[in-house]
Formats: sequence, C-alpha cells, structure tokens
Amino acid sequence: MDKDPRDVSRMFDAVARRYDLTNTLLSGGQDKLWRMATRRALAPRAGERVLDLAAGTGVSTVQLARDGAWCLAADFSLGMLRAGRERGRDVPMAAADALHLPFADAAFDAVTISFGLRNLVDPVAGLAELARVTRPGGRLVVCEFSTPTFAPFAALYHNYLMRALPWVATQVSSNPEAYVYLAESIRAWPDQPGLATNIAEAGWVDIAWRNLTGGIVALHRATKPTE
Repeated sequence: MDKDPRDVSRMFDAVARRYDLTNTLLSGGQDKLWRMATRRALAPRAGERVLDLAAGTGVSTVQLARDGAWCLAADFSLGMLRAGRERGRDVPMAAADALHLPFADAAFDAVTISFGLRNLVDPVAGLAELARVTRPGGRLVVCEFSTPTFAPFAALYHNYLMRALPWVATQVSSNPEAYVYLAESIRAWPDQPGLATNIAEAGWVDIAWRNLTGGIVALHRATKPTE
C-alpha cells in the first residue's frame, strides 16, 4: 500500500474530530483496556521522561502520565493534536515525523507507539529512530494490531475487518475511507514473531510480546542495549 506521509497525515486530520469515539465503537470498548495494558507494560515512573509517538489526540498520553512521569504526545497530524487540545488533554504535545524525530539522542527513559507503527512507510527505520532517542537501558512498548492465535476466531475477525468494519465506519466516521485503509493495513501487517524480528533489526534487545483480545492486538516490549 502507498503510505505517503502527506496522504496519511491528511487522512488522520480528516478523522480527528470523531477519532476517539469511532475507535471505541469499532473496538467494542477494548481500546480503553489496550491503553491500560500498554501503561502497565511500559511501567512509567515519576521523574521519567516518556515519548508517546503517534499519540493522536493524546488520550494514550494521559493514561501514561497517571503515575507521575513526564509524558510527551507526539504526532505528525496537526489535526489530531488540535483535537486533543480542544478536548482538554493537559499533556505536552509536539508535531513530529516518526522517521526524523526532533529530539536529541537518549532524550527519553521510555518510548511507546500505539497503532501508529503500521502507518509508517518504513517501520524498521521508525523503530531505529525510537532507539536513537531512548537512553541506554531504556524501554520500548509497541501496541499494534496483530494476528489472532485461534484459527476459527481469526477467520471471523478477518471477515469483520473487510466487511463489517468499513460498514460501521460509514455510520460513525466523518471519513469512512480511512477505515477501509485501516482494515487493509491490518491484513498486510506482520504477525507477532514477524514484528519481533523487525524490532530486533532496529537494534532493540530482550524482545517479548503478549497477546491481547486473542491476538487482535499484541504488546511487544524491548530494551535498548547498554553498550
């Protein structure tokens, strides 16, 4: 699929106003549980600096900041960041290209990206850029759609992606075409071991993953080497 950054940015600008509501409806409310699981996996602590990349409206960043860490919401869609501000999301925000982050080397203690890695034209390069801005020994958590582990459930899920999801999106989203892209991008995404390989290629170590909702989503954790 063509993932021209300008096209993807415009797509997210177009859905920003109802993005959070649409995600909650399409996931049956599971998105809230996935954000909580991401926070627990990253385990941000008071005094740490945390980068939440592809943060959208900042709803995930607010969740991460609950334990007292300084958490920055970064996204390349200005429309999404503005929508977050309009909703009163009281976290620092910055416009940022995931492949060319405007941050110094080793600037963060921990980094995370939720449902955004899939949208990068070069996910391995994005993971390497996240490693650059993370201190040695720092932590990474990737929350991303993945591959259900139970075959009959996987068949039902893929049928939902290609048939039901686009239809539901036409009822609740201001830009249903964006959710056709969403379904196609999920089907084209690597499975859990495949993403783990990509994370390793980007220079991360100690990689592990945990399935959520039967493998619809997976949390991948990793550490930046100390040497």
